[in-house]
Amino acid sequence: MEKVPNHGSPPRWVDRLLTIIIAPHFLEDILGDLHEVYAQQARQGSARMARLRYLLAAVRYIRPYFIKRKPRTYSPTYIFSPAMLRNYLKISLRTLAKNKAYSFINITGLAMGMAVAMLIGLWIYDELSFDRYFENHNRIAQVWQHQTFNGQVGTQTSLPFPIGDEIRRNYGADFKYVVMASWNNWHILANGDKKFNKSGAYIEADAPEMFSLRMLRGTRSGLKDPYSIMLSESIAKAFFGDADPIDKTMKIDNNLNVKVTGVYEDFPNNTSFREMLFMMPWQLMVISNPWLKTMEDPWRPNAYQTFVQLIDHADIDLATARIKDIKKRNINKEQLKYKPDVFLNPMSEWHLYSEFKEGHRVGGRIEFVWLFGTIGVFVLLLACINFMNLSTARSEKRAREVGIRKAVGSVRNQLITQFFSESFLVVGFAFVLAILLVLLCLPVFNEVADKKIVMPWDRPEFWLAGAGFSVITAVIAGSYPALYLSSFQPVKVLKGTFRAGRFAAIPRKVLVVVQFSVSIVLIIGTAVVFRQIQFAKNRPVGYSRDGLISIFANTGDIHKHFEAVRLDLKSNGAIVEMAESGSPTTETWSSTSGFEWKGKDPEQSVDFSFDEVSYDYGKTVGWQFVQGRDFSRDFATDSVALIVNETAVKFMGLQAPIDAPLTWFKKPYKIVGVIRDIVVNSPYAPARPQFFCISAGQGNVINIRLNPAAGSSASIEKIKTVFEKYNPGSPFEYEFIDERYARKFFDEVRIGKLTTFFSLLAVLISCLGLFGVASFIAEQRTKEIGVRKVLGATVMNVWSLLSRDFVMLVCIAFLIATPGAYYFLNAWLQKYDYHTTISWWIFALTGLGTLLITVLTVSFHAIKAATMNPIRSLRSE
Repeated sequence: MEKVPNHGSPPRWVDRLLTIIIAPHFLEDILGDLHEVYAQQARQGSARMARLRYLLAAVRYIRPYFIKRKPRTYSPTYIFSPAMLRNYLKISLRTLAKNKAYSFINITGLAMGMAVAMLIGLWIYDELSFDRYFENHNRIAQVWQHQTFNGQVGTQTSLPFPIGDEIRRNYGADFKYVVMASWNNWHILANGDKKFNKSGAYIEADAPEMFSLRMLRGTRSGLKDPYSIMLSESIAKAFFGDADPIDKTMKIDNNLNVKVTGVYEDFPNNTSFREMLFMMPWQLMVISNPWLKTMEDPWRPNAYQTFVQLIDHADIDLATARIKDIKKRNINKEQLKYKPDVFLNPMSEWHLYSEFKEGHRVGGRIEFVWLFGTIGVFVLLLACINFMNLSTARSEKRAREVGIRKAVGSVRNQLITQFFSESFLVVGFAFVLAILLVLLCLPVFNEVADKKIVMPWDRPEFWLAGAGFSVITAVIAGSYPALYLSSFQPVKVLKGTFRAGRFAAIPRKVLVVVQFSVSIVLIIGTAVVFRQIQFAKNRPVGYSRDGLISIFANTGDIHKHFEAVRLDLKSNGAIVEMAESGSPTTETWSSTSGFEWKGKDPEQSVDFSFDEVSYDYGKTVGWQFVQGRDFSRDFATDSVALIVNETAVKFMGLQAPIDAPLTWFKKPYKIVGVIRDIVVNSPYAPARPQFFCISAGQGNVINIRLNPAAGSSASIEKIKTVFEKYNPGSPFEYEFIDERYARKFFDEVRIGKLTTFFSLLAVLISCLGLFGVASFIAEQRTKEIGVRKVLGATVMNVWSLLSRDFVMLVCIAFLIATPGAYYFLNAWLQKYDYHTTISWWIFALTGLGTLLITVLTVSFHAIKAATMNPIRSLRSE
């Protein structure tokens, strides 16, 4: 700007006024014009006239700010111009660099929250996309049935052998495919010297088309040959490497020779058929088990699965209505009292809505989806609360900056944009860090959650979700600071009379209470979940699991030489006893009706769990007798003897059960012993009526009690040697019963571990925020602390002063969280028939632990401020 020498100078108070009123991007041009006006008038020799013209010109520029016409400074084009956005970015970077501790806490807290939300989002997507691998998943269903037994309506997937043909014959118009299948069981596959024990199923020839198998070799018609087999890619590779397995011969269970006709892509982990590693023709099972076609009453046993695919545009409810009574039309009058109602269960609901109670769908894993979805939202919310808390805690520190910006012409929209730009920048850094954290945690997360989740880098929806996720987080996290800080009045700020006010800290305190309320609920929930798991684990199981192993008998070789094997193992000191059974000790694979006893209601429908066992089974597993005796070879009549559990005695109402007569399908039996209830199937459910009888044939499982005087490893080596001697065609594989029993708790343990992980992160995020807020509050009260110390306050006095407010907030959070946690957790426990109670000490320990964490978090800054030299504190400004 041109200066005018020797003619005085323009009135500087006008310049200062313009600096306050005029927007900064116009200021330089306006001052240049005014000074030019003054210079021209001054050259004519009149300094007074020059000042007057200068003043009139200034009024002309100021006038738009005092009338209703909106000045150009409010233009959104200017606010969001590339130049201004670059300016916002520079300022944001400088602010973050200047406040490194604040930036670290904000970015780390947000990153952890976003990483948790991202992991949970991937887990939920995996759950919701379960079985979506199949092209026709929206038209595939499984045939289930409701039946009334023991006064309760039960729901099951097992169906009679002839039901598939009956549906095809009489209801085929509704279905494109009807497929019968066996259960997915373990079979020995052999090719040359290679033999593996793998899981697969007998299934009808239309299954590959219905399940849209992705064939790598061969075609989907491979199961039409009754002596064929289709292998998954992993099994084909295990046997044949990279060679073509088509037309190669394999042996099933050392008995059936089959030819490989196809290789299909392994089913993904998030499908119901992930463990079906090979498929065998349904006809092969029928041919190798001729009794299936000669059964006296083929509609009585429920032993097989039925899958259907509806035709295009078919209505599943109408199809269900048509087949509902299909079983009633084919069973006798006695079976009608079980009231079997057949229905179609769509594939879309197999995984998430698989639980039924009294014939009605009551939920399933969808509850876990809602649980973790809620946790993810709350953990991310905690991270956003940190951002808001730290921003508002620094409000007085940034008030001067806001006041100066407003004084030089910045409008509120510009300031809001400025603070939102900072929020977006922090979220951008946090998003990158969150992806790195997810990549690091994903392998461990997959192991705990039993998943095979991968980062979907190639999916556009992942990036769209990530971008939307980040924008929402930035808006939530930056909204309150932007609106709050931009509302400061510049006059008060620049005069030094600005104070945040007695109510300014209330929003911050509310957010801290919300943070710790969520954290406390998560901690209490985690404690109750693990308490319930431990409660079920400690439930008496009715036998001894220690040193008990099971071996599945896929061939009849061991059964043929059972006594020789038993004697060899007892003589070499490897075992105490061994016996056969139809089911593993931890499960019941069979149930039966047809029981009659004195006093039974003729209209009552019953269903007892049963197991066929060999002699010495009780000695092997360690039955606990209440009355009577075990099976014995010394009693020839034990071939028609029964051993029942306590629940069966109570159900039948027997006062003197020993030697009590009863009939099973009109054949007379008698009870010789009563044992304590054995926990089979769910450890959370009440015991069912159960009985045992002596088996007339081969058992499915060989149970072995190891010799406690010998080492387990040495005993198992001896057992392996003997088994390979008598059964060389089968791989030796065993399982400890306590490990098999522990698998019953896998779902609950996984949920507990994941909840623990998320709870710890929630507490850590809350503590990070608390740490940051405490540091700024201590900084704000530096002069006050100095004055107090000069007047004689001790370190403990200052520590108490700074900690008291936070302790009070945590106590309020505890009082808010406790009733809600009790209500929801008590409702969750009621789902289990066998459940623990919610003890008061869980809440007490959680409250004390939270208080301790709070005090430790705040104490760092409190003690640091308390030990500061008061002279330095009083000079802080």
